[in-house]
Amino acid sequence: MMKIAVASDNGMVSGHFGHCESFMIYDTVDGKVVKTEAVPNPGHKPGFLPVFLNDKGVNVIISGGMGGGAVDIFNEKNIEVITGAQGKAEDLVNSYLLGELKSTGSICHEHQHHDECGE
Repeated sequence: MMKIAVASDNGMVSGHFGHCESFMIYDTVDGKVVKTEAVPNPGHKPGFLPVFLNDKGVNVIISGGMGGGAVDIFNEKNIEVITGAQGKAEDLVNSYLLGELKSTGSICHEHQHHDECGE
């Protein structure tokens, strides 16, 4: 089984990982989604969310933009990071499962500019 999390707002991928309203977590088996769960964002604190998602068993995180510190923590935990994503969370997961979703490497460098992430 693989768990894929999407930082999301109203079912759409969030422009900034740490400020999303929830994480849609998709349990997949053999390339198919078998369970979907919405987990509210417990709060944006530096370094907290990557550990929180790791503890939930997440293998892949998909987001519009993400800070470099979060990317580094996910990498340390062997969680694949896909940034630069846009669109419906469910569509992105299906694209990932088909091998069609690739990261653009979009990194947010300053928190005060979080609205510009993904541009």
